[in-house]
Amino acid sequence: MQNHVVRRLNSSKVSKAVGNYTHITKIEPNATFYTFSGQVGADLDGNFPEEFNQQVDNTFINISNLLKSIDLIPDNVIKVNIWSTEQIDWDYFDQVYEDFFGKPYPSMTVAYVNALGLEEIKLEIELWAAK
Repeated sequence: MQNHVVRRLNSSKVSKAVGNYTHITKIEPNATFYTFSGQVGADLDGNFPEEFNQQVDNTFINISNLLKSIDLIPDNVIKVNIWSTEQIDWDYFDQVYEDFFGKPYPSMTVAYVNALGLEEIKLEIELWAAK
């Protein structure tokens, strides 16, 4: 990790992680804390592809651009909340996630929901970060 204010830890006192996440994320004192609105799978023109995995790709492009816009990198991300209206293709998603974050992973929560803000949104990812 390139970030010296964020430490990602696992505990031997709980069950092994069932996905690509870390159980504990510690933020050092005097770090600047960032919260972000959820990012969705629209392309830069605001169009939503029908195909779920294309929305996954677009969402991570949007996340990357958002972080870069304020001089943050994936190592600054401390928490990822994922909401999906469709079953996630975990083989595909995990590869995109791994390519973006690498190990150790940030803390993560996943929820399947009936709907998101617009009918065409199939995936929304919210981030918290520290620097």
